[in-house]
Amino acid sequence: MALLRLRAALLGPARLRGGGIPWSVLRCYSSASAKEKARRNAICERTELLEVLKARVKQLQTSNIPEVTINKVELAPVQSDRHHNPLQKVVDARTAVEHLVPKQSSSWTEKLKKEMYIRQLKVEKKLSIAASQMTPEGQPKVKTKVKVKTKVKAKAKTKTKSKAKSKKSQKSPKATASTSRNQSHAGPSSANTYHKPRVEEMKQDVKAQKPQRVHEDRSSQRKIMQQTNQSNLECLLYLQQPEEAEKLLLLYHSNPMKRKLLNVDAYNVVMRGWARKGCLHRVIHLFSMLESISLRPNLDSYAVLLECMTQSQASTKAIWRCVQHLKKDGFHVDELFQKCLFEGDEKEMVLKAIRIIQPDYQLPPPPKPEICKTALLKNFYSEEKMVSYPKLDFTVQELRERFQQQLEMELNSTITIESVESTKPLTPQAIKARQQLATFRSQWRGAILQALQKSKHNMSQVKTMSGHSVLYPYLCLLPDEEYVDIMMQILNSLSPQGESLAVLARELGSKVYNRYLTQRKLHSGQLEKVQEIYKNYIHLLAKDSQPSEYLPREYWEKLVAEAGYGPSLNLKDCSWPYVLLMRLGMYLLEILVHAVKVPRNTLNPRLPSKLIPVLYHIYSFRSSWQVGLIKPHPIFSQIVSDAAETMLTFNSSAIPMLCPPVPWTSPHFGAFLLSDTKLMRYVDGAIQHQQLLDQCPQVNLHPVLDALNQLGNCAWKINQPVLDIIISIFNDKGNEKLDIPPPVSEAPKPPVSPSSSSALHKSQKHELLLCKKKAAEMHSLRMDALYKLSIANYVRDKVFWFPHNMDFRGRTYPCPPYFNHLGNDVTRAILLFAEGRPLGPKGLDWLKIHLINLTGLKKKNALQERLDYANEIMEEILDSADHPLTGRKWWMNTDEPWQVLACCMEIAKASRSPDPAAFISHFPVHQDGSCNGLQHYAALGRDLIGAISVNLMPCNVPQDVYSAVAQQVEEFRKKDAEEGLRIAQVLEGFIGRKVVKQTVMTVVYGVTRYGGRLQMEKRLKEIEFPEEYLWEASHYLVKQVFNGIKEMFSATRDIQNWLTESAKLIAQSGRTVEWVTPLGLPIVQPYYRIRPTVLTCSMQNLSVKNSSNNNQKPDTVKQKNAFPPNFIHSLDSTHMMLTALHCFRQGLTFVSVHDCYWTHALTVDIMNEICRQQFVALHSQKILEDLSKFMLENYCSPDRESRALWQKKLMEQLSNVPKTGEFNLNKVIDSTYFFS
Repeated sequence: MALLRLRAALLGPARLRGGGIPWSVLRCYSSASAKEKARRNAICERTELLEVLKARVKQLQTSNIPEVTINKVELAPVQSDRHHNPLQKVVDARTAVEHLVPKQSSSWTEKLKKEMYIRQLKVEKKLSIAASQMTPEGQPKVKTKVKVKTKVKAKAKTKTKSKAKSKKSQKSPKATASTSRNQSHAGPSSANTYHKPRVEEMKQDVKAQKPQRVHEDRSSQRKIMQQTNQSNLECLLYLQQPEEAEKLLLLYHSNPMKRKLLNVDAYNVVMRGWARKGCLHRVIHLFSMLESISLRPNLDSYAVLLECMTQSQASTKAIWRCVQHLKKDGFHVDELFQKCLFEGDEKEMVLKAIRIIQPDYQLPPPPKPEICKTALLKNFYSEEKMVSYPKLDFTVQELRERFQQQLEMELNSTITIESVESTKPLTPQAIKARQQLATFRSQWRGAILQALQKSKHNMSQVKTMSGHSVLYPYLCLLPDEEYVDIMMQILNSLSPQGESLAVLARELGSKVYNRYLTQRKLHSGQLEKVQEIYKNYIHLLAKDSQPSEYLPREYWEKLVAEAGYGPSLNLKDCSWPYVLLMRLGMYLLEILVHAVKVPRNTLNPRLPSKLIPVLYHIYSFRSSWQVGLIKPHPIFSQIVSDAAETMLTFNSSAIPMLCPPVPWTSPHFGAFLLSDTKLMRYVDGAIQHQQLLDQCPQVNLHPVLDALNQLGNCAWKINQPVLDIIISIFNDKGNEKLDIPPPVSEAPKPPVSPSSSSALHKSQKHELLLCKKKAAEMHSLRMDALYKLSIANYVRDKVFWFPHNMDFRGRTYPCPPYFNHLGNDVTRAILLFAEGRPLGPKGLDWLKIHLINLTGLKKKNALQERLDYANEIMEEILDSADHPLTGRKWWMNTDEPWQVLACCMEIAKASRSPDPAAFISHFPVHQDGSCNGLQHYAALGRDLIGAISVNLMPCNVPQDVYSAVAQQVEEFRKKDAEEGLRIAQVLEGFIGRKVVKQTVMTVVYGVTRYGGRLQMEKRLKEIEFPEEYLWEASHYLVKQVFNGIKEMFSATRDIQNWLTESAKLIAQSGRTVEWVTPLGLPIVQPYYRIRPTVLTCSMQNLSVKNSSNNNQKPDTVKQKNAFPPNFIHSLDSTHMMLTALHCFRQGLTFVSVHDCYWTHALTVDIMNEICRQQFVALHSQKILEDLSKFMLENYCSPDRESRALWQKKLMEQLSNVPKTGEFNLNKVIDSTYFFS
């Protein structure tokens, strides 16, 4: 235990996410007693720790960072060194290890090495015997080789061929010891970092499953290599180096094995490079190479050839032969202009070539816009008289000026804004620290630039594209200074607690990729075309232009079609593989870590002026995974803290847009002007979602695109009075009760540490750990609030927009990540609609009802009772509005205090106006779904009892499903208590709405009994339930809650079970679960059993989960458990999108936070009517029957004879759609509390 505590102290708490590997303990499958097994496990753990420490010492010995010892970073005393001993010189490896293990460590470690070696041989021996026993009769027994994965590559490999050799090798443990000593520390995140054999892999070897796994690995690697090769060629094309691109292509073309990695697109890239230079003979040569390996030219191939013929002024006969060849391959000339993507003047060049042989040729007319025929929106898209699109309160000229501001910000990639902390007075200490920091940053920029240039020079000398030299073209895409800017941004934003290598590498790689994309858009002429089209698109929105009956998507498509010539707005696919992105990021991170140094005596002049690294590479643990971290030196953290800088730098995509977003017209185009934005969010490296969207007919995506455009076109402004109050409290040490995080200076102080750390008692160490954890949490929360408030302050006098995209289930989200209306109470309170509307006759009443909803009071009361209560407390409301910080502060004791305060101010202004009905209000009023997940389940199953419980049925007062379940559970408890069940008797008086609410809410989203028990335990702790009964009580309660829900929502449980079982059978067949929403959005669940790819880097090996392989096996457990909640989420997003589109038709302002809908007080009644109508329309569709039909077609063979047993079972399951109840769905129309 002492050693385990030492490991925790050395490596610190694993707070941060990152790539890593589990430190699994080797288990022997023997008949040893439990005590013996425990002893062996303890030995394994001690050995494992020793190996970590030895490897770390070796790494530090070989590096150029002598200031780091095994268990501490050399810290220069920040204030005074009166209580500190001078730092000792670095100890060698032997001394360092001696400090970390008990005395007589040499004999102890030798003994451990022998024991580990003997155990390893025993495992190998048993596996060898097992494998030989599994050999089929009549076949010769094959000698088994078991490769044992060691912590890193060893110089000697142990091969066990027979029992004799195993016994013989047991006599020479020195060989293993030398192997261990010869290990080089390549980092813990590698697949090679296991010291002990992977038991699971060995078991699979014995089961003869290894060939299949090897095939999967090869397939995955092949996919990555193919993508990387394509990216390399695109990169060289951008750098205008067709010679290098052709060399790389020939390297693969000339090798029969490597040739398999090439496809037509690879040849097209190189041909395009030569075509731009007019080298026709080179293009023709590549064309013949392409055909020589039986690859068929595609339309892009012919487009490139024709472009080159124009550039090189080829003969008419040559062009005619090319066109004939094109037709022979089954293409038509018109398809060149309909299906190919062009950059620059490529389209004009191809057209010129065609007109040489067909002088009268005209571009094919744009295809007639397709009309979406989704049953739910048939009337929406086919209405003869369209509603004109609502205008913004801006002229054409004003919108063009805003467009230019947004474009300038995106061209700069980043924006630096003033922090809300800038109002604090500047101290002499801060002035000095800022000067120091400015000097250091200037030096660091020079050092990074020099290191980068030196590294690039060394790479340029390497003749083959191998290892790091593959990255060389990617380091030439931008000016060197831009790479330095990116690395400095990472350094300046690094928190004192550090960050995981994986996160930093991904961020660095992504920043380079995004800037490269911006440059490509500039070079291809795409930006000029966007500017031209946007200037005309503004006429749809500006108040001084003619009304138009087009939707934003339709109008943009019309303008693009009219433009005709010029580059395509979609770039040719130039995405980088995730592995390549991470490799580039790791490389830049290594340069940053090695180049940036600071004098050791910066804060303490008494120390030597030796340069020490600013950043350190350390390891920490996250659960059982070891994670590499980059942590700043305390000197740097202290200077940054003292400087208290007031400027913050963000990516331009993190700031709300200053002009209306570009409408989504396809999965590849929309949102920001330049910044690359995905229509659908998914995990890094995944390609399945994008492929599904690309395969889907574009007309089927129109409803989803139009809904996203509708949400993104809502203009916003800042509620300045509320923002000013929040900032004043933020700068005055915050207030945790009001959800404004205090600064780290207010964190609990750790116990005073004695001169020797060993003198700390166990309780003191625990307290110290808690203090550090609390300080880290406070720093994280404080920075999050600082970002949100600073961005809000930056746009305080502006009108702005939030472009939207969605997750894989169709749930919508604003693209700017920090500040948006999906945020917490503080963020929502400072947002107002930019458009104001009069309150109208009922608007003030809705504001008052909304206020009471926000307080959390009167939840069980009717709307009229809530309104009456608001009128009763008008004095408190007005006092809160007039004296928020000096009055009676009623608003502070509510559920959502800041939104309550903002609403109080709005009510005060409206009620004091001469005519409240004419008062112009910008305030959003919310209508929340009543346990929306259960509402969808009850509607799917036509469950009468469930429908009543979740307010689908009209009632005089709102029904509370949580109270109903609590009451049901209480009845179960009483019955059990009467029968003498002890835990039921102990729970008397403890069962209430608050205890069961979270579990009831999450049951619909797939929470298990295990997760439910943890929720119950947490709730019981909050109400001070006797601790000795906690486990038993929570176990009992979760069982009764599940029983209660099953009894109340019988149809819900049947549907949930049907969905779960169906997903389980689909996943077991090796397929992922897919479905299509009622609006036509295709969905695939992204849960796979991913085998990580290992990136070998000099700092440490990095384990990267790559989801780009379509052959990966699905994760059955995740597929099955996630399907019910994901399916319901896809329905609630469909309902929201339908409501958004129909609100537009009625001229309403509408936004949503999932199942919470926002609009002006004037239009709440209209929105409520639309919301109910669309819910009924949605669930009037045969949703479960359609799902069953889709899955039967997708997963089951139509040929009965060819059906396997699993297919028959799956078919039976999918065909057995749950029966529905007798609830009349039309009752929802009249339900007041459905959304309220």
